[in-house]
Amino acid sequence: MHTLPLGQQVAYPDHYDPSQLAPIPRTDNRQRLGVTGAELPFCGADIWNAFELSWLDPQGKPQVARARFIFPCQSLAIIESKSFKLYLNSLNQEPFSDINAVRDCLKRDLSAAAGAEVDVLLQPFSGMQELIEAPTGISLDSLEIACEHYQVEPTLLQLADPDAAFEQLVDEILYTDLFRSRCPITGQPDWGSVTVCYQGPQIDRAALLRYLVSYRLHDDFHENCVERIFLDIKQICRPHSLSVEANFLRRGGLDINPVRATSEMMDYVLYPRYNRQ
Repeated sequence: MHTLPLGQQVAYPDHYDPSQLAPIPRTDNRQRLGVTGAELPFCGADIWNAFELSWLDPQGKPQVARARFIFPCQSLAIIESKSFKLYLNSLNQEPFSDINAVRDCLKRDLSAAAGAEVDVLLQPFSGMQELIEAPTGISLDSLEIACEHYQVEPTLLQLADPDAAFEQLVDEILYTDLFRSRCPITGQPDWGSVTVCYQGPQIDRAALLRYLVSYRLHDDFHENCVERIFLDIKQICRPHSLSVEANFLRRGGLDINPVRATSEMMDYVLYPRYNRQ
């Protein structure tokens, strides 16, 4: 495996260097979750937004843009976030003919590192307008609950009425801004908002919130947390359809937004940016 720069003191590169990218194979985490073989039990993507992207034009003038990177969940690897930041910084003094050449470079390097085609969208900051909104749905955060589990505890999940007929379906979007997990390398807190959209037997909302709070001292990468949440809800609550998305707060100019669903349900190009980000 590529040596991970996370948690280490490293020098920022002065020149373009795609070798900075450190892939982490998805297989180890998925095997721990009982996911083996080529066919995955979910669809989805990891959407990264980058706010510290800069390069030089042919005259040496700095250019800046915001970037969105869409990694399919079928990719062989995730990219370690600090290595991603180092790679993006390696472009700072690199001249490109135009913004399309920058996009082509990013797409080529990231696709090679991830082991699947990565979509890259670049948007200059000049004249950019963007709607920042709150998650849609019902917030769980006002529920009066007692919490005592701060390591992942799937048994907290339950249906609102376990004895109800499964034909009695609801269609709900539930979210919390209280989610926190920890970086598995540095132990630093990773803050985020988690949205659960499902159709099926009604999930006990207080139980769902207690379950999500139980990640508070859990050490794992963002993408792995979302896959675990998706599989736990799918197995225990048995919804007919399900999507789980997490919108993590920005660190080092990057925010990460993994989405896992029973079917492709979202236009990742138009993926929203929420008010906590």
